[in-house]
Amino acid sequence: MASPFRYEEAFSRNIGWLTHAEQACLKHKRVAIAGLGGVGGSHLITLARLGVGSFSLAEFDQFELANFNRQAGATTSTLGKSKLEVMVGQALNINPELAISEFPDGVTEVNIGQFLEGVDVYIDGLDFFAFSVRELVFERCASLGIPAITVAPLGMGAALLTFMPGGISFEGYFRLKQAKTAEDKALRFLLGLSPAMLHATYLVDRSTARLERQRGPSTGIACQICSGVAATEALKIMLGRGKVVAAPRGVHFDAYRSKLRATWRPGGNANPIQRASIWVARRMLR
Repeated sequence: MASPFRYEEAFSRNIGWLTHAEQACLKHKRVAIAGLGGVGGSHLITLARLGVGSFSLAEFDQFELANFNRQAGATTSTLGKSKLEVMVGQALNINPELAISEFPDGVTEVNIGQFLEGVDVYIDGLDFFAFSVRELVFERCASLGIPAITVAPLGMGAALLTFMPGGISFEGYFRLKQAKTAEDKALRFLLGLSPAMLHATYLVDRSTARLERQRGPSTGIACQICSGVAATEALKIMLGRGKVVAAPRGVHFDAYRSKLRATWRPGGNANPIQRASIWVARRMLR
C-alpha cells in the first residue's frame, strides 16, 4: 500500500505558531544530535514532530533496564537493541520522508567532519560524563560556525546554555581543560551548566550523587522538559526568529520548585562567583 503520509497535513497543526513558509523552511533543515539516550532520544522525537526534515544521529549503545525511567526508546521490546536503530525507526514512523545520516560508532575524530556536514544546529545528547567527546564536538561546531545547544536534565527541571558563533566558546566558558581530576571536571561542568542550582534543595538521598563514580540520579520529567526547551531554541535559531539566550547567559527552569532563573556568568567558570562555588562544592565533596 502507498504511504498515506503527507508532510503538509502531518504538521498542519504547527501552523499558527509557525507560518506556512517557516514550516517549509524546517523541512529543509538538518539537526545533529550526539547521544540518543536520556535527552537525545526525546530531542529527536520532538524535532521530528516539529517537522525538521534531516538529522545526523550518533549513538553506539544499546537499551537496558536502567534506561526505563527516562529514555524515549526504552521499553521491554527494545531491551538489548541498538538505541540508534530504535530511535531512527521511531522518527521514520513519524515522518517516513526524513533524511537521516547514522553514526553507529558515535562521534569520533575520524567521522566528526561527516557528522557535522550541512548541519544547521547541533544539540547535545551525550552522557553527562562524556567530556572528551563533548569537548571535541563543541570545539568543531565553533570552528564551523554551527550553533550548539546543551540542555541539562537536573532534578525535575532543565538548564539551558547555547553557544553561538562569535560568542564565548564551550571551553572558554567551562574551562574543563584546567581541571586536574575527573571529579573536578564534573564539578566544573555541573556548576557551569547551572549556576542557580535550583535542583539542589530537594535531592532526598545525596548518596546517589557520586561524581567520582560517574553516577547520579535522573528523572524522565527533566528529560521531557529539556526536549521542549532545546527544540524551541533550535527553532528560533533555524528560523532566525526570537531572542536567543547565548552563553555566558543561560536559563534554568525547575518544575518542582516552580522557579525560573536567568543566569549570567561573564567569563564562565573563570568568574569569581563561579570559582567560589566550585571551591565550596569541592570542599563539600571531601
